[in-house]
Amino acid sequence: MLIEVLLLGVLLYIILEYNGSISTNKFIIDNSNIFIKLKEKDYDFYVKAKYGDSIDVEKLFNIRLRNGLFVILIMLFLFITNINFANILFCIIAGYGVYKLSYLSLKKYYKTHLHTIDLMLPYYLKNLEILVQHYTVPVALGKSVEDAPKIFREGLKTLIEKINAGDSTINPYMDFAKDYPVRDSMRMMRLLYRLSLGSNERKQEQLLTFSRNISNLQQKARESRYKERLEKMESKTMVMLVTTGVGVMVLLIISILMMFTS
Repeated sequence: MLIEVLLLGVLLYIILEYNGSISTNKFIIDNSNIFIKLKEKDYDFYVKAKYGDSIDVEKLFNIRLRNGLFVILIMLFLFITNINFANILFCIIAGYGVYKLSYLSLKKYYKTHLHTIDLMLPYYLKNLEILVQHYTVPVALGKSVEDAPKIFREGLKTLIEKINAGDSTINPYMDFAKDYPVRDSMRMMRLLYRLSLGSNERKQEQLLTFSRNISNLQQKARESRYKERLEKMESKTMVMLVTTGVGVMVLLIISILMMFTS
């Protein structure tokens, strides 16, 4: 009976959505100022980390909302003959769970590929360091955009726009670090901001500090890469040893059985 009710509810929703009697997308857009509060602070970063800058983040977010609302409606339809506070709460929790599912999936992807993404920053900053030796920080940032990893490009453009708009505070740099929370991004953005404020007399000293920090980041990246390779080698060695051990045991057992049966 529940399956029939569920199918009827889905069919009814599709028909109403198709003929325009209801519009989930319109409802989401009309109430975007409310739904935006549900959006996680690092959601944009995780989306771009997985799909790149070309992805429409807002469209993806709206799909999340639509899926969550759809589940709530279907669950409410299932409990239509027994509506009470507990069932309504259960429906909302189920819808919220579906809504959060894609975010958790993106977060898992980021954690899985964290090493690769973290490696991008120090090598980009090394290129930026070379440019800063010849240009001011805003100009160097502008010239570095095309060679920057795709994941950082949109954020760099926003950073440059804020600086060019006259914001000489640390906020644009910190906003970038918050939007791209890779390893040591906060510290490096602070150093970059200080470098942008430095006079010509202190520029060389600040460049050396900036360079040392980049070198440390690169060293950490190399160590992480070496550790990762070592772990892979250890894992392969362990698998080989276990396989060999199991093979030897199987051969011994077969030999013993053959001795007893002969």
